[in-house]
Amino acid sequence: MGVVLRLVSTLAVAVVLAVVALLLFGRFDLPNPFRTETVDRSQPVLLESVQEISQFHAAVGTFEVILDQEEEVRWVPGFIAGERSLFVAAGTVNAYVDLSGLADGDLTLSEDGTTARIRLPEAQLDPPNLDHDRTYLYSQDRGVINRLGDAISTQDQQELYQLAEEKMTAAAQESGLTQQAEENTRTMLTGMFSALDIQLTVVGD
Repeated sequence: MGVVLRLVSTLAVAVVLAVVALLLFGRFDLPNPFRTETVDRSQPVLLESVQEISQFHAAVGTFEVILDQEEEVRWVPGFIAGERSLFVAAGTVNAYVDLSGLADGDLTLSEDGTTARIRLPEAQLDPPNLDHDRTYLYSQDRGVINRLGDAISTQDQQELYQLAEEKMTAAAQESGLTQQAEENTRTMLTGMFSALDIQLTVVGD
């Protein structure tokens, strides 16, 4: 018992000394020997592959969506079980024309070299690129059972991110973004050929 008391006393004295030291260093503006430092032990970033890109990114749409998702448990009050989340998501969707699929005959040049004809594929959409600085969980109401479950497992917001991306993709498809990308691609190609004194005719699929 005496050994235990001495050990407890020693630990108590050490804690008191540490607190006093922190107070003194703060009062006299001295360097704090107990300051917190962040050590980055991350591994170097590895370049896994390099891919050639034959896409003309012709239009970018900026989108924002507020998700109001509620999960109810039948016959159980919301304060006991259930969940309602308000999630704000913002990001961009790129529309591009893939020129790598051009086949023989899609680009033809007249014999005198003054006119040309090109058949372009339809524009496509990249997956949404969420802006993490503007994407966040605004609020969340959870029942007692749900909160107890958080103590056992880590809460996952992946479903909210996926739902936000799905809604942005649907909005981009209905926004006319691909049509704008195709128009911008025509303008770019027409201007490029015009600089070579070639009159270009662009035909879509």
